[in-house]
Parts: sequence; C-alpha cells; structure tokens
Amino acid sequence: MKRYPLYLGFVASLAAVSHDPALAQSTRTGPAFYVVLNSLTKSCSVVDKTPKTDTPNITVASDTVYKSRAEAEEAIKTLPSCAR
Repeated sequence: MKRYPLYLGFVASLAAVSHDPALAQSTRTGPAFYVVLNSLTKSCSVVDKTPKTDTPNITVASDTVYKSRAEAEEAIKTLPSCAR
C-alpha cells in the first residue's frame, strides 16, 4: 500500500510533462520555400510545399528552408547543384 502514492506522483508527473508545449515539435508560423532539383531537366525551382522524397527525378537541392520566395531564388544562383 505504501507504493500507491509514489505511483500516483509518477503518473501525475508524466501527464504534466507530456502536455508541456516546450517538449512538442515546433511548428512553422510562416511560409516556407524550398529549392528542388529536377534531375531530368537539370534545372532548379522554388516550391512552397515540402518536397516529397519518393519522386525519383525530384530531389531537394538544399536542406535550408527559406522564409521568402525571393530569398530562395537568390539561393538558386549560389547552389552548386543548381549551377547553369
């Protein structure tokens, strides 16, 4: 019987931790732009949705997530995989 209060305290602390927003994954609060490389046409483009990795001829040219389309278009000029 002495273990019961200890058990309740442990369960209560787990419940408090699991609802802590600091431990949750961060969510993006603004637009996100990605640079993708089409290996068939050898050209890069900017997309506003997360690129799917299961498409065989589309690859992510940079792991960076850009905050604006203009910023992503400038990055295309400097990325070695997008050199024209």
